[in-house]
Amino acid sequence: MAIANNSNSLSYALAVDLGTGGPKVAIVSSRGEIVSHGFSSVEMIFKDGGGVEQSPEAWWNAIVESSEQAFLNSKVSPSEIEGIGITAQWSGTVPVDASGEALANAVIWMDSRGSGPIRRAANGSPKILGYGMSKILRWLYFTGGAPGLSGKDSLSHILYIKEAEADLYQKTSKFLEPADYLGARMTGKKAASFDSITLHWVTDNRKIDNIRYNNALISMVGLDKNKLPDLVPSNSVLGPLREKEAKELGVPSGIPVVVGTGDVHSAIMGSGAVRDYEAHLYIGTSSWITCHVPKKKTDILRNIATLPACIPGKYLVGDEHETAGACLTFLRDAVLFPNDSLSSFESPSDLWKKLDQLVESTPAGSNGVLFTPWLHGERTPVEDHTIRASFNHLSLSSTRADMVRSVYEGVAYNSKWLFDAVEGFTKRELRPLRFVGGGANSPVWAQIHADVLGVPVSRVADPIHVNVRGAGLLALLSLGKVSLDEIADSVPISTTHYPNKELSSTYLKMYDAFLEFYKRTKSIHRKLGV
Repeated sequence: MAIANNSNSLSYALAVDLGTGGPKVAIVSSRGEIVSHGFSSVEMIFKDGGGVEQSPEAWWNAIVESSEQAFLNSKVSPSEIEGIGITAQWSGTVPVDASGEALANAVIWMDSRGSGPIRRAANGSPKILGYGMSKILRWLYFTGGAPGLSGKDSLSHILYIKEAEADLYQKTSKFLEPADYLGARMTGKKAASFDSITLHWVTDNRKIDNIRYNNALISMVGLDKNKLPDLVPSNSVLGPLREKEAKELGVPSGIPVVVGTGDVHSAIMGSGAVRDYEAHLYIGTSSWITCHVPKKKTDILRNIATLPACIPGKYLVGDEHETAGACLTFLRDAVLFPNDSLSSFESPSDLWKKLDQLVESTPAGSNGVLFTPWLHGERTPVEDHTIRASFNHLSLSSTRADMVRSVYEGVAYNSKWLFDAVEGFTKRELRPLRFVGGGANSPVWAQIHADVLGVPVSRVADPIHVNVRGAGLLALLSLGKVSLDEIADSVPISTTHYPNKELSSTYLKMYDAFLEFYKRTKSIHRKLGV
């Protein structure tokens, strides 16, 4: 392992990872170690019509609490912290005033209320896949992609606010991504990185080192350019940490804050799969499969595109599954241990371990029970915000174990659907595949993925901290404390799971049925509504 820093010359960053469930804050060393960490939860606020919001003030309070936890559990002194790295849930929108204060709740990545506004903005004749031909061609030429019509991109959020909350739109000084809101709170500078701004779909991404707003795109969608943040290069220093926020976080004021990045970007860094075509699978609330690539490319049919990465000069493969780990929390909260008049049991503290044991007690294929994991629609390789999850082929002989295993397998079938699309997109065999996120804590789920995908799946050590590790390493990379090659060599693998070929016929049959269910039921879901 080629590490330039020895144990006596380690550097440390404070890393903030604002996930959907709440923020993790960690002290990360230049060897990629999570020295200590803290976590506090933040609730989601559900609104009619597909709205999902969170409170920016609740974010900050949870970050402060998590930072306090991290230092209580650490032997590293606050004076040793050399910089701050930020990553956050991507494709969210925070309207702020001139001082950077949030004017309303954040509209987060799960919110689909912008579907109508973005469809109207993208409309035209002749039409291709729901887009006006001239508009989609312009988006593809400049950005390499296009806003999804599900209404869940940052652009769609802003258009929704403009239509439905005109007063808020007028009062807003800037619309910021969650990571950029945190950067503004820490430094006072309302700016976005070349990578964090991507899902506004109004930047010219043809020259990866010189990304800028495109006035024609801004005019085409009807945005006010003055309400968009300034752009700064990816992984650059945003500014010094302000005194008030430094006191709240418990670190010295004036230390450099590195510009924020999205969770997809930081996960690449935290997985250690940082070289071109080295891929990882992330399973948290949502999931994705991505890698760095050297060139700009788009597949509009499968909703995959190469987008600016957090590493200068690089693109990443952009795709997403809406719900993955969320399927297990849904199973816990809505099926096994709901908080209702019939429930008298609380979920055990070791529930996930018990679920793994239950899954192992029933055979591959779940005795024919098939779960489709589309609890909140889907983005890739189909963009369809109306499809929904279901348990299929239940019988009087079906057991709870069959149903639980079918959830694990249903997410894996969805991963295969995406994996095949991404390999086709990159024209490369992406193997072995690194596995990160909370889902990678389960060796059973990792093995199921290896068996369903038919490729080796390597679980990264401490996988739940992949984003916060990535944010810390990015900050240290920006400050010259670690190199990209050192990051690639420093992230350890816990276990590699190899596919069991004896199960391939079973899983192939179930996977074929999985794809057939989508084809045959998508129109039914559309009729039933959101």
